[in-house]
Amino acid sequence: RFEKAGVLSGLTRVRSMAQDDAHIFCTPEQIGDEITDLFEMVQKVYKTFSFENLSITLSTRPIKALGDIKLWDKAESSLKAVLDKSSFYFTIDKGKGAFYGPKIDFHVKDALQRSHQLATIQLDFVLPERFKLKYIAEDGNEARPVMIHRAILGSLERFFGVYLEHCGGDFPLWLAPVQIVVLPISEKVQTYAEKLTKNLKASGFRTQLDDKADKIGAKIRQAELSKINIMLIVGEKEAEAETVSVRRRHKGDLGVMDVSELTGLLNEEIKQRSS
Repeated sequence: RFEKAGVLSGLTRVRSMAQDDAHIFCTPEQIGDEITDLFEMVQKVYKTFSFENLSITLSTRPIKALGDIKLWDKAESSLKAVLDKSSFYFTIDKGKGAFYGPKIDFHVKDALQRSHQLATIQLDFVLPERFKLKYIAEDGNEARPVMIHRAILGSLERFFGVYLEHCGGDFPLWLAPVQIVVLPISEKVQTYAEKLTKNLKASGFRTQLDDKADKIGAKIRQAELSKINIMLIVGEKEAEAETVSVRRRHKGDLGVMDVSELTGLLNEEIKQRSS
């Protein structure tokens, strides 16, 4: 969409975007169960990214709404019932639904406390009508399905923009662009450091080798500034024993570990996608 230059803002307001949009067709009686499943999906995804304080808005029938009013009322009741059962605070935005159906929007705040709408669940009574979609109901008669639009992340550009500010670039291990940096103490262990880096990359870890001729303290400081989760310090003792001295961002020194032990622990953490 051709946004005016004055309203463009980083990744949160762009002219071209991608969206994880999907559509579900269901009977009016299935609306509640489908919305419950989608709501749980949104909760799971946003918890994975450590977004704990979601604010939710239920937007109801506007003045110029299309479709059966009774179906609107039933759908709004189903949406509200799902929200009532949740642990989240929500507000009702009367008359602000789309002309084709009510919707639930999920909002998060960025580093400047500006609210951004990301996930959305929208009901649509109009498109099934226009496309003349039908199914055979339990009574044997033809009936019109309800369409549900859902986007879990919403605009991917906006989501990444908000998430980058949310975590301040301090990514969890599973998401970090660089997960591990190998820090050789001297040129004497360069061969071991290169071998270690190669093996870690082959094992699927996003790994860098800092082979600059700096002192180890400067290398550690640079890795901390770069917000790299795992620092592997290798000296002559580690090279001889084929071990690593592990340092972790926010946790400090974790001692000497066997490489296979370390990779096992990291793989399990990545698998769990913990923060």
